[in-house]
Amino acid sequence: MAETDFPICPPPDQILRLPKITLPAGTIDTHAHVFGPESIYPLSPHRGYTPRQADLDKLLELHEVFGVERLVLTQPSVYGTDNRAMLDAIGRFPDRIRGVVAVGPEVADKELEDFHAQGIRGIRVNMVDKGGMPFASIAEFCRFAERLKPFGWHLELLIHVHEFPDLRETLGQLPVDISVGHLGYMKTSAGIDHPGFQDFLNLLRDGHCWVKLTGTYRITTLDQTPYLDVTPIAQALIDANPDRLIWGTDWPHVATYGHMPNDADLLDHMLDWTSDAALQQKIFVDNAVELFGF
Repeated sequence: MAETDFPICPPPDQILRLPKITLPAGTIDTHAHVFGPESIYPLSPHRGYTPRQADLDKLLELHEVFGVERLVLTQPSVYGTDNRAMLDAIGRFPDRIRGVVAVGPEVADKELEDFHAQGIRGIRVNMVDKGGMPFASIAEFCRFAERLKPFGWHLELLIHVHEFPDLRETLGQLPVDISVGHLGYMKTSAGIDHPGFQDFLNLLRDGHCWVKLTGTYRITTLDQTPYLDVTPIAQALIDANPDRLIWGTDWPHVATYGHMPNDADLLDHMLDWTSDAALQQKIFVDNAVELFGF
């Protein structure tokens, strides 16, 4: 492919302002990415987009404004299984940052051990926007998942839950917990009564599935915030199992080509879902502490 085949992502909104919501002490951003410079961290030739440089310092500036204290970096598809950019970022603040890597089935046990020592707590399998990601199917990953059990890791899975056949049956058989991004990554137009989403809610109720309240702009049908059509989906997830929900910024909002929402507006969307302080404590802090081992 020519370089022009990879669309360049717009940057995140540069306006940093205080959100209306006050985050509890110890808040964890469980889903963000860092990129560049490309001269050090080359992009995969199989990627689906070209990110702009977005380094850890810029992300931490946002966290300082919001009052976020800890972070989980997630391996983006554009790096494939080259996890160096993320690992180097974690290495700067190993007490505050954890990570989720991408590996192939051929990874050595010693490499998994080294990852764990560096703060890695999960494997990402992207079945939607694969880019340079490995694993051709969930069945292939299922054969690999046993190797994660000794480390207490989980599988971070990016799927469209309403398009995944036998979701509860298939994922419920995995020997490790899973987390699913972007509230299940189902467009709001499908509706919460969609059988696939109902299957997802049942999987969440079973207790071995975690859901990231991230990327609302990826599932809304609205052009700008507030994305009120996301609220029924979020509230259905909260009702299903509030002990398995975690929050993240999804910064720097890659592959968002329409209106770029402001990060404070995205965070304040939580107030449309719940104002309960005890529930916010779970979503912003306690649940993520359990999953990522802070």
